[in-house]
Amino acid sequence: MALFKRRTEGKPGEWYYCLKHGTVEEGPQCRAADRFGPYATREEASHAMETARERNEEWRDDPRWNDNDSDNGGSGGPERKG
Repeated sequence: MALFKRRTEGKPGEWYYCLKHGTVEEGPQCRAADRFGPYATREEASHAMETARERNEEWRDDPRWNDNDSDNGGSGGPERKG
């Protein structure tokens, strides 16, 4: 029995953005914790950081995640019930 699993082989047409190296990769070349993806195209993967930034802004402005009133402590997350 092998002690370590082999890294998943990359699939043609799956693109990733490596956070560690700041590069676009075809197939998963770096570990999952260091990458965004998969993306359908190289172009889409090259804009991964911009896409993440835009989504973060949308979430930051979403009233479902932005509960700044003092009723629930202003935790910045969704109100928990239970």
